[in-house]
Amino acid sequence: MKLIIAGSTGFVATELIRQALAHPKVTSIIALGRREVSLPTDAESDAHKEKFKSVICRDFEVYSEDIKAEMAGADACIWTIAVSPSKLKSVTWEEVCKISRDYAVAAIETIYQSRRDNTSSKFRFIYISGSNAERDPAKKPLILGDYCLMRGEAEKRILTCARESNGTVEACVAKPGIIEDPNRTGILGKMVKNIGRTIIGLPKVNVRDISATLLDQAVNGFEKDTLQNEDLVRIGQRVLAAQKPS
Repeated sequence: MKLIIAGSTGFVATELIRQALAHPKVTSIIALGRREVSLPTDAESDAHKEKFKSVICRDFEVYSEDIKAEMAGADACIWTIAVSPSKLKSVTWEEVCKISRDYAVAAIETIYQSRRDNTSSKFRFIYISGSNAERDPAKKPLILGDYCLMRGEAEKRILTCARESNGTVEACVAKPGIIEDPNRTGILGKMVKNIGRTIIGLPKVNVRDISATLLDQAVNGFEKDTLQNEDLVRIGQRVLAAQKPS
């Protein structure tokens, strides 16, 4: 299968690329980002180089014909692009909405338009949201309420687009809590995450577990259209356990 990983310079995307390179059913990886993406240092074999292509996208709202051509023939996309809550103060609210919501909606709508006449196969689109994202405005969270409602709106629009695609596009929303990477988190990062878990009540998931889950769902199909944090942990641990030699 041909897989698009959008936002391919983040630590989740990096782990996704590493696992996708090793997956026997993934034959082609398009790493879509604003800048060139290199292969992980532990995955630079000739076979991996043939499987991997970094594609620079300058505009995630209006796709050029060149980018559409690179995306053509893809079977799935895992969308990792968003502004995390920890970076909200460094970006205007308009940009936060554009990056975290509008880019993903534009992507799935572009994919739908390009595949509307292709009923022979389904395209799978996975949007990484957050455990506190809220689709019901009447349930606006007390903490980061506007942000949570905006991410919930993105979820609704993406799932609606898939439902209206006449079966050509399937969508899934992944709702992780705090994504932990033991190899990257420093003392300050651990403190921030501990505060998030204690005050906001956020669950956690290891980056290897969520990556294994997203890759499994992209390749084999969605268990359901919304995966909560506990689902991401459960499926990921099952997938990783099955890969260990007996």
